[in-house]
Amino acid sequence: MRNLVLQKPEVRVTDDVTSSLSYAWHSIRVPVIVPLLSLAMILCSIMSIMLFIERVYMAIVILCVKLLGKKRYTKYKLESIKEALELTQSYPLVLVQIPMYNEKEVYKLSIGAACGISWPSGRLIIQVLDDSTNEVLRELVELECNKWMEKGVNVKYEIRNNRNGYKAGALKEGLEKQYVEDCEFVVIFDADFQPEKDFLWRTIPYLLENPELGLVQARWKFVNADECLMTRLQEMSLDYHFSVEQEVGSSTCSFFGFNGTAGVWRIQAIKDAGGWKDRTTVEDMDLAVRASLKGWKFVFVGDLGVKNELPSTFKAYRYQQHRWSCGPANLFRKMTKEIILCERVSIWKRLHLIYAFFFVRKIVAHWVTFFFYCIVIPASVIVPEVKLTKPIAVYIPATITILNAVCTPRSLHLVVFWILFENVMSLHRTKAAIIGLLEANRVNEWVVTEKLGNTMKQKYNLPILKKPPRSQIGERIHILELIMGMFMLHCAVYNLQYGKDHLFLYLLLQAGAFFIMGFGYVGTFVPN
Repeated sequence: MRNLVLQKPEVRVTDDVTSSLSYAWHSIRVPVIVPLLSLAMILCSIMSIMLFIERVYMAIVILCVKLLGKKRYTKYKLESIKEALELTQSYPLVLVQIPMYNEKEVYKLSIGAACGISWPSGRLIIQVLDDSTNEVLRELVELECNKWMEKGVNVKYEIRNNRNGYKAGALKEGLEKQYVEDCEFVVIFDADFQPEKDFLWRTIPYLLENPELGLVQARWKFVNADECLMTRLQEMSLDYHFSVEQEVGSSTCSFFGFNGTAGVWRIQAIKDAGGWKDRTTVEDMDLAVRASLKGWKFVFVGDLGVKNELPSTFKAYRYQQHRWSCGPANLFRKMTKEIILCERVSIWKRLHLIYAFFFVRKIVAHWVTFFFYCIVIPASVIVPEVKLTKPIAVYIPATITILNAVCTPRSLHLVVFWILFENVMSLHRTKAAIIGLLEANRVNEWVVTEKLGNTMKQKYNLPILKKPPRSQIGERIHILELIMGMFMLHCAVYNLQYGKDHLFLYLLLQAGAFFIMGFGYVGTFVPN
């Protein structure tokens, strides 16, 4: 009897706590949570429609371009220009810049590929801009340059005592060298890029035929796309960028950004735009926008690919995506007024730059992916007063996904993994975009994307692990992903118990993706 008497108060206390928590939740939910979630739903719906219209517009343009065969770069008469060059022997002086920073895995690849480019030796300068802090590596890079110099290639090895301006600072100082004064064009290759021998013959003629052309951009071709699932998913996103976004911008003569590498600039265009600036982490986009506002035109050559490497470790990819998401948002903040007040270009081009290029593609695309698919939709499960509509929750995202996936037909079967992966990465892209807009901490953080030299690994059979070593597991925990995974899992379990739809299927899959990436089980792992 004594035991029974003692147990009754415990039950009452538990019941009282449960009822108090339930009452507190209901008292907050109706006046606070429901209005906030409803407002978020409306804003996300508007952003979804904006993104949907932009994607459909680009799909229509690219379809017309393919059906009519009117890609802009096909209108140029390259063969006649080549013949005229060979006849007159009036080859322009071309500078090739290769900026690098501690690129121990790939420096031989990039220098060797650049030195092997076909162009009259007296009219070509290879400039290696080495900002490496490793003295031994500097000596190795210099030895590689000397090796090619002995073969008759005009290679200039340049170093700095500081890293002011990072890549932009190195490129700017490289253009200030006395031997560059007579150069007419400059080609830029990042340290992991390997151009084909005929690269200049397939790009320089465009600039010679059209004096209003300031930039010729080639597309990227990935040597390690099949290394792991993460690189395959990256390939899907970047294939859409090149096949659609860049092609549409070039074909409609509106605007597309310089990708920072695998491009040829007219040096006069760089000077007119004010040269390289290091005010953001996207110095390439900054230069392209300023050159465009000065009236210079760009062309994207879609059938010219340059081999390069995708980041295959999750750490490297996260740093890259932070830079690629934070930089454009920060540049948008800095240049909006300048774009609006520019009278040299049409109002439609200015509107395209501000609305389509910056706002929709660089900000809205990240925000709607994270806030709608990772916050609002899961939260609507535990707040049933907020109803999801099928066109916004199903049809629009399905259409956007299909338009993206068709650019990489060989990976169509991976579309579900791509959706889950992109939703997880939207967490970091959204955070980075907000940091860029607010100019908060890490706004100018520059971490060079780690290259593993995959073609070298294939050659020398160096080990690539699919699972992290035990000593590295503790370093691979990502708290934000795990928190989001717990939130998604909670919403999935709630929907499974009380919901009348099957939304828990998506929530369980997305929760699993957050947990997998939160524990670092994605990408490849190379032992030290």
